[in-house]
Amino acid sequence: MLLRPAPLPTALLLTLLALLGLALAGPASPAAAGPVEDDEADYVLIAGAPGLRWDDIDATRTPNLWKLAERGSIGSLSTRSAHTPTCPADGWLTLGAGNYAERTGVGKEPAEGGSAPEPDSPQLCPKLDVAIERPDAVGAYLPDQEAVVEHQRELPYGTVPGALAESVRCTAAVGPGAAVAAARSFGRVDRYLPALPAKDDAKKALTECLLSIVDLGAIDGRTPSQRLRQAAAADKLLGQVLAARPKNSTLLVAGVADTEASSRLHAVIADGKGWEGGYLTSATTGRAGYLQLVDLAPTALHLLGRDIPKRIMVGHAAVLADGRPADLDQATAAGTDADRRAAAARTVSSWFFWLLALVQIGLFTAVVPLLRRSYRHAGPTGPTPPPQRLVSVLEVLLTGASLALPAALIAGVVPWWRFGRRGLIFGLVTAGITLLLTFVTVRLPVYRTRTLGPVGVVAAIAAAVVGIDLLTGARLQLNGVAGYSVLEGTRYAGIGMVGMGVFFAGVLLTAGTLAQLVPQRNRPLLVSAIGAAGVLLVGIPALGADAGGAVALTAGVCLTAALCPGGWLTFKRLALAMAAGVVATVVFALIDVRQPVDQQGSLGRFLTQLSDGTSGPTLNRLGDANRIALVTSPLTVLALVSAVFLWVVLMRPWGGLKRLYGIYPPIRAAVAGIGLASILGGLLGGAALNVTGAAAATAIPVLTLGAMRVLGHAADRTRIAEEAPSPVTVSDDTPGAVSGT
Repeated sequence: MLLRPAPLPTALLLTLLALLGLALAGPASPAAAGPVEDDEADYVLIAGAPGLRWDDIDATRTPNLWKLAERGSIGSLSTRSAHTPTCPADGWLTLGAGNYAERTGVGKEPAEGGSAPEPDSPQLCPKLDVAIERPDAVGAYLPDQEAVVEHQRELPYGTVPGALAESVRCTAAVGPGAAVAAARSFGRVDRYLPALPAKDDAKKALTECLLSIVDLGAIDGRTPSQRLRQAAAADKLLGQVLAARPKNSTLLVAGVADTEASSRLHAVIADGKGWEGGYLTSATTGRAGYLQLVDLAPTALHLLGRDIPKRIMVGHAAVLADGRPADLDQATAAGTDADRRAAAARTVSSWFFWLLALVQIGLFTAVVPLLRRSYRHAGPTGPTPPPQRLVSVLEVLLTGASLALPAALIAGVVPWWRFGRRGLIFGLVTAGITLLLTFVTVRLPVYRTRTLGPVGVVAAIAAAVVGIDLLTGARLQLNGVAGYSVLEGTRYAGIGMVGMGVFFAGVLLTAGTLAQLVPQRNRPLLVSAIGAAGVLLVGIPALGADAGGAVALTAGVCLTAALCPGGWLTFKRLALAMAAGVVATVVFALIDVRQPVDQQGSLGRFLTQLSDGTSGPTLNRLGDANRIALVTSPLTVLALVSAVFLWVVLMRPWGGLKRLYGIYPPIRAAVAGIGLASILGGLLGGAALNVTGAAAATAIPVLTLGAMRVLGHAADRTRIAEEAPSPVTVSDDTPGAVSGT
C-alpha cells in the first residue's frame, strides 16, 4: 500500500530560514576592525614601486622601508587589474582610477604580426613606456590618454581613468608611472616632475598639492642580485621623499604592479597619524593583512576628507586590523609565505583539477561494464555477476575519488609550498590524506553493512572539512589549491567556489542519508534543520561571507525537503518549498542591504547598485566571469561529463540509480537539491559550472557506488523453508523491504 507523504511543515521551515536570515545581521568579519580614529591628514603621499615584495625588504638593504614597516601598518597587496598580469602600466592606471584598468599595449604601435609590444623577456612584463609632453613648466600631458579612456569602455568594469585626480583639486606626480596615475581623463597632469629634485625643491614639490604620487622605480631584476640593487635604489629614493615629507601627512608605499609574467603578492605600508602598528585590510578583502590595489585611491580620498565616488571606484578605504606579531621579522615572513603559497597554489591547481577530472572520467568508464554485469534479471538466466574482489576494489577507488577534494583542502595544513618540487610534494600529501580518509571510511561498520553507508560517511566528511575550516577562519581555503587565490583578487575570506560545491554536496547528501533513517513525516524537518546549519555557515559574514551562496543553498534545501518524503512532487509541496525559499531570500537580501556599505556582502552591494542605477558594470563583470570560468576550467569538463554519465549510464535500467532512488527517496531529493544549489551558486558567484563540478566530484562517485550495491542485490528473493516458514524481518536499511535468510 502506497503511503501518502506527510505535508511539508512549512511554517516551521519558514521560521527556521527567517531566523537564519536574522543571524546574518551579526558582525562582519573580525578582520575589519573599523576605520582609524582621527586619521585625516593634511597631505597624502603615495609612493609606488612596481614589483616590490616583502622578501625585497630587510633592515640592512632597505632601512627606510624597514623603519616605515616597524612604525606603520603593513599588509600584502593584491594588484589585480583588467590585465593579467598587472604590468606597471596597468598598475599605475588602476591606482589612479580606483577601478580595474588596462593600459599595456594601448596607444602603442603593434609589434610585427599585429600583437601588442613584446616584453623584454618572456618572464617579465614590458617596461613602462609612456609618452609625456611638457606644454609648460608646471604640468604635463599624456597624448595617448584619449585612446586609454576609450579602451576602458570596451571592458566590463566601468573604469574612468583619472578618477582619483578628478576627486581632488590638485595632484602632483614625480616620475612617469606617477604621471599615468595622476593624469586626468583628458590627459592633463596638474604638477609634474620627471624626478624628485634637491631637498628644498623637493619639499616645495610635495606641498604644492594635497595629493602627491611618486614613482620609486620598478623592481624587475632577472636575478636575485639585480632585485637587491633595484630595491636598494627604490629605498634610497624613498629616503628623499621622507626627508621632504610635509608635516601631518600620511604616506602609502606599495608595490603597485607585477613585473613578472605571473602575478604575485606585493608589499604595502601605511605610515602616519593613527596608522601605528597593526595589519591593513579593507571591506574589499575582509581579511587582516590583505589589501587590493583598487583600495589605495579610496584610502587616499578618505584620508583627505573627500567623498569617494562609489559609482566608479570599486575599492574601499583601508582600515586597521589586529593580529600583527610584535616582531617585524615574523610579520614580514608571514607576507612572504603568503606570496609563495599563493603563487605555488596557482601553479599546482591547474594540473590538479585536470588530473582529478581525468581520474574520475576513467573511473566512470571502467564502471560501465561492471554495472551492466551487475544488473541481473529475475530467473535463472542472466549475465555472470562480476567478481566480488573487483567490485570491492572499484568501491574503494570510487570512495577515494569522492574524498579527493576534501583531502586537497586538508593538505593545506602541511606547508608543501615551502619546499622544492612543490607540485610533487602537494600530490604526495594529498594522495596520502586521501588514502587515510578512504581507509578510515571503509573500515567503519556502517560502510560494510548498509547500502548508503559510503554515501553518508563521505558526505559527512566533506561537509565537516569545509564546515570546520569556515569556523576556524577559512585558512585551508585561503591560497589553497582547492580553495581560492588572493592573486585572482575575487575572494580573500569565507567560502570559495570549490569549497561551496563540496559543502553543498556534503550537507545535502548527509541530510538525505539521515532522513532515510527517520519516519517519513519527519524527513522534511530533519533536512530543514541540517540545511539551516549549512546556510548559517555559508551566509554569516564572519564565516562563509557569501549571501549569494546562502540563497543558493536555501533553494537546494527547500527542494530537498519537498522531495524527501517520497512519492510524487505535488504542486502544493513545490509551492510551499518555493515560498519558503523566497521568504528566506528576501530576509537575506533585506538584512544585507541594510548593512553599512563597507560591510555589505555581494548580494547587498548588488541590490544597492541596482537601486541607484549602477548595477550595469557589476552584471557585465559577472557575465564575463561566468563566461571565462565556463570555457577555461577543468571543473566545467567534469560537471558536463558527470551530467552525461548520470543521465546516459546511471539512469538507465542497468545503471542502478533509478532503483537507488526508488528504495531511498531522500537520496533522489538530495541529488536534485545539489544540482539546483550548485548551479545557482556558480552563476551568482561568477564561477559558471565550477561549483557544480566540485559538487559532482564529491557526489557522483559515491552515488555510483550506491547504484552498484543495489544492483548487486536486485535479484535477492526471500527463501521459504521446505517444512516451516522462516522468520521474516523488515530491513532497517530499506524501509518496506523484506529480507530473509
